[in-house]
Amino acid sequence: MTDTLPPCPDCASTFTYEMDALLVCPECGHEWTPEAAAEVRDSVGNVLADGDTVTVIKDLKVKGSSSIVKVGTKVKGIRLVDGDHDIDCKVPGIGPMGLKSEFVKKVAD
Repeated sequence: MTDTLPPCPDCASTFTYEMDALLVCPECGHEWTPEAAAEVRDSVGNVLADGDTVTVIKDLKVKGSSSIVKVGTKVKGIRLVDGDHDIDCKVPGIGPMGLKSEFVKKVAD
């Protein structure tokens, strides 16, 4: 294991600690395995991977613009990243942007 532990996936607390094979958050009580921390899941629990196609499940305002990403917009070829946004992608009609996985749903191939 590395010297730094990942933040809690539920509350983003940085005070996580190891307990046997689990990681535990002292603030919200959430327990998870280190392997689960690496998985990025969409709004319904499907595991996402680089290159997947997703659809937006909610109208999203684009910061610094009057544009809106409409519900149902299909985004192809996503790339998973670390940070406050889980997904880097090119949204048709908008351009490159970051999305949170909680606002997308994986499209079956």
